[in-house]
Amino acid sequence: MKDDSRTKFVIASSNPGKVRELRDILTSLDFIVITRQELGVDIDVEETGGTFTENAMLKAKAICDATGLPSIADDSGLVIDALGGAPGLYTSSFGGEGLDDRARCQYLLSVMDGREQRSAMFVSAIVCVFPDGTSIAAQGECAGSITMEQLGSGGFGYDPVFIAEGMDVTMAELPSVLKHDISHRGKALKQFAKLLEVES
Repeated sequence: MKDDSRTKFVIASSNPGKVRELRDILTSLDFIVITRQELGVDIDVEETGGTFTENAMLKAKAICDATGLPSIADDSGLVIDALGGAPGLYTSSFGGEGLDDRARCQYLLSVMDGREQRSAMFVSAIVCVFPDGTSIAAQGECAGSITMEQLGSGGFGYDPVFIAEGMDVTMAELPSVLKHDISHRGKALKQFAKLLEVES
């Protein structure tokens, strides 16, 4: 993916935090990226898949069809052992509709109150759909644990309550460059870049 061989990719997500991270990571990997908002594409894609990859595929295909450009979608979530894998596919709506990130983190901490087992994992599925109908899928994981309180102001989502393995601060307290290097999303996008290079 160098010079004129680089392709323009549309980021399918409408989540501001996710869009920012996807743009940062993809740009660092030498991709040209634009958002669907910049193209004026306003589509609400129903996430009816049974896996993160299936949901990412639904979003990527819808935006690719709408723009005629290769589209990259991310579907990600938090998998907590003590909750039987929840919130999983329902991470973004955990605790009900209308909550902001801080309130959702607080709800999670209340659910985890008194639980000794706090192991968890962030999972990210990346799917890119091309106008010719072909696609590439990649997945990344980041193991860690749930904190006892919210710490840090960086990142978004559940970053203030998640400490990655090998770290002593939450994802919200890490510099963005370091976070992108160890995060589920960063790992998935690096795998995607390698797969794309092999297929090019």
